[in-house]
This record gives sequence, C-alpha cells and structure tokens, in this order.
Amino acid sequence: MKIYYDNSATTKVDPKVFETMAPYLQEEFGNSGSMHSFGQKALAAVDKARDQVARFLGCEAQEIIFTSGATESNNLILQGVVKYFTKQNKEIHIITSQIEHPAVLEVCKELEKRPMVEVDYVKVDKAGIIDLEQLESKIKDNTVLVSIMYANNEVGSIQPLKKVDEILKQVQTNRGSSGLPIYFHTDAVQAVNYLDCKVDNLGVDFLSLSGHKIYGPKGVGALYIRAAAKLEPIICGGHQEYNLRPGTLNVPGVAGLGEAIELVGEESKKVKKIKEQIVKELENIENVRFNGESESQLPNLINISFLKAEGESILMMLDMEGIAISTGSACSSGSLEPSHVLTAMGIKPEWSHGSVRISLGRFNSEDEISHFIKVITSTIKKLRQMAP
Repeated sequence: MKIYYDNSATTKVDPKVFETMAPYLQEEFGNSGSMHSFGQKALAAVDKARDQVARFLGCEAQEIIFTSGATESNNLILQGVVKYFTKQNKEIHIITSQIEHPAVLEVCKELEKRPMVEVDYVKVDKAGIIDLEQLESKIKDNTVLVSIMYANNEVGSIQPLKKVDEILKQVQTNRGSSGLPIYFHTDAVQAVNYLDCKVDNLGVDFLSLSGHKIYGPKGVGALYIRAAAKLEPIICGGHQEYNLRPGTLNVPGVAGLGEAIELVGEESKKVKKIKEQIVKELENIENVRFNGESESQLPNLINISFLKAEGESILMMLDMEGIAISTGSACSSGSLEPSHVLTAMGIKPEWSHGSVRISLGRFNSEDEISHFIKVITSTIKKLRQMAP
C-alpha cells in the first residue's frame, strides 16, 4: 500500500483542475498578451482565474497578480516595499518572525545587508505562536512592513493575524497622515485549504498563496496587493500584471489555480478526524512528543519527535515501505541542522533531530491508518535498537 502523507510539501493535482488546464496546453495555446483571437481566449482564462481568486480572498480582481509561486510573491513584497522606500532615501525597518519559511527569512537576511534596511525577528512560544507584546515593542517610527505567516509549514501553528492587525492599525492611527505607512504581509500558503483568508477580515495589505499546496499545479501562485499599497517591481521586462510582474503568463497554470481555488472546501473535518486517529495511535509509542498545540494548529498537520530515532532515517525507511512523510519543510531537506522552527520553540536538539511531519490531504482515507501505524511503529523500534 502506498501512502502519501506529505501534503504540506505539495499536493496531487485534482482531476477537475487537470481538466481545466488541458485545453490551454494544446487547443487554446495563445499568449494572453496577444491581441488576436488565440490570445484573447487565453486572456479570458486569466481573467476568469483572477476573478476566482479575488472572490475567495474577498478583494477586487485588479488587486490580484499571478506569479510563479509564493517564493516569488514573498520576494516581490519584501524587496518591492524596500525598493519603494529606499528610492526615496528613507531608512526603513521590517519585522518578521523567527519561524517564517525560508522564502521570507532568506530574503530578510539579504535585505539586512543593505545600508538603509534593518530587520527584527519576533520570538515564538513553545506552541510556535508569535509573542505579540514583543512584536509591538519592536515597532519603530520607520517600521514600514510586518511579515507574519498565517500558519507555519512545519508545526502548523496558526498565527493571530487579527491581533497583529489591531496593533498595526493603532500604530498607523498614532502616526497620523504625515507618518510612514506600516504594511502587513502574510504568507498564507499553508492556510488556504483550512482557514478564513478574506483579506479584510485578516487586515493584511499583502497575501501570498501557491497553487501546488491546494491541489493545483506547481509553478504558479497568486499575490494580493491592496490597491493603496506602494511597492516597486523587482525584475525588468514587459508591462504584464499591472507593471509589477513582467513576463508571459503561465496560462494553463493560472487557469488551474483558479479552478483549485474554487474547489477549496469542507475537507477540514475529514482530515481532522484522520489526524485525531493517528495521534491517538502514536501516543502509544514510548518517548515521543508532539510539537505544537492542537487547539492552535492546522487540522491536517502533525509534527512529532521520537527520542533516539533520527528523522531522516525514519523518512527513508518509511519510503522503502511506500509511505511518504517529511522531516519538515521540503525546502530545508538535506540540511543536518536542527529545524529553525523547533529551535525557536525551545525544543532541544535531541528531540528536534528525531522530528517528522505528517501532513494529510484531500485524497487520504481512514483505511490507510492501520498500515501506517504498523510500519512507523516497527521502524522506530528498529532504529532504537540500532542506536548507540
């Protein structure tokens, strides 16, 4: 039996999404920037997808631009906002959290090298939730951007974005019309399937999402940019996507993303039930700890540590049995360093080195549970017997 429990890394393309994409790979292959009928048919697919994403986020269609994915989106926001203000010769300050995806953290590290940019990193508690008091204390007169992920990709901790918004709105009020704006960005990649993503409810100015996390294709993402927000493009080229993201659009991918957004629905109850059954069984294994707290965690994700059983070894032995899990973010695989997320949560290396991520999805079923538990239980036993 093959079991795929790595849906936080990527999801299978839904058959309905594939059907939507297929015509734009062959029959309707035009460039959406072309004026002839081939191009206009492609443009109609792009416009439809833009409307679909806008409806889902509760915003205007012109506030959506398409990118190659959340990494590009996050770069555009972080670098684009910095570029806008530093062109005006302003020294600026950015705040993010210690547990962001590398698509935010690595950009911030690069931005810190610039002479007019300062970045602060907010701590998290043992559940992986940001410290709101520390965030508020770090805000300066020249803080122009706060970037906090909606739900963490390793432990599934859901961040209190509405409370962050309340803090930032008060700061903006205190600054008055003559002060700098303070923008709010969230990487919502892991949240879209399970959480309210209406941008006005969250209070965000920018939101990044990715197609391949929601049963859509790889290589395409969407970025919400509030109409009043100011930023500069970070690559040069054509005038596509409101002069912010040049380059010929991936029309099949965009159409697929639109359909995937339409299919986001009521799978939370299903995956939560499967998760609860798996957790109940895993609790029977000795010397384990669950990372994060279920009350403030995505319903599809389990992060668990096994003492004296190395995470990479668990992954490889399960893979030999046809079971796919992860040791954390796929973007960090291959690193022997302990997870930066678990480290920020105060988890000791002897536990974090034995951590794995189990992430459920639309196509998983309760029928898989007993086989998975049998295999992982025997795997942990073997590894512990081999341990020095």
